[in-house]
Amino acid sequence: MEADTLAAAQNIDFSLFALFLRASFTVKLVMLILIAASFWSWAIIIQKHFDLRRAKTEARDFDQAFWSGEPLDAVFDRIGPEPRGGAARVFAAGMTEWRRSHRKDGGLIHGTQARIERAMNVAIGRESEMLTKGLTYLATVGSISPFVGLFGTVWGIKGAFEEIAMQQSTNLAVVAPGIAEALLATGLGLLAAIPAVVFYNKLSQDCDQVIGGYESFSDEFALILSRQLDRTAA
Repeated sequence: MEADTLAAAQNIDFSLFALFLRASFTVKLVMLILIAASFWSWAIIIQKHFDLRRAKTEARDFDQAFWSGEPLDAVFDRIGPEPRGGAARVFAAGMTEWRRSHRKDGGLIHGTQARIERAMNVAIGRESEMLTKGLTYLATVGSISPFVGLFGTVWGIKGAFEEIAMQQSTNLAVVAPGIAEALLATGLGLLAAIPAVVFYNKLSQDCDQVIGGYESFSDEFALILSRQLDRTAA
């Protein structure tokens, strides 16, 4: 009897595709959701990697131009009011407000410093929103995918017990396929969750570094403009 059971179990196809095809509709749906979530997570991860690398390169290039000794008005005239690069856009926001704050007689409108800082903070907020776009999805996938996979596993094991009841047998050939199909759902849940969590932490840290650089530049630029305002007032 044991030899027959082992022979029957050996004839069962336990490949991933075969397990998917034998799974119930609910478990198949869970697997497809997890596979789609994993692919979308990787798409976001790759896109964010290139976005952050470009942002760091543009910030480095602008930093060199800003501290090159060229007059700020000349730098602004060269890059324009809508430049490429987050740091350049923060600078452009401050310079645009600086120019708008000049009266026709050459004086400055009251509250110029506060308005410039506010304009740069708004620009930093926009850059932060663009850089962190998609990270919430990674966090969501990382937190719920194991539970979605667990749901598929529980449902699959339920089906396996139903098969045992219908077959009136607990031999390996009856139990193994259902258990294997159920565990595949948990495996897919972990496959989706682990990279999402790892790269969410990595990309969040990189975003914080880039945004922190924008904030540091904003503070330094505000100090430069503050000294200019003091000289103008004097």
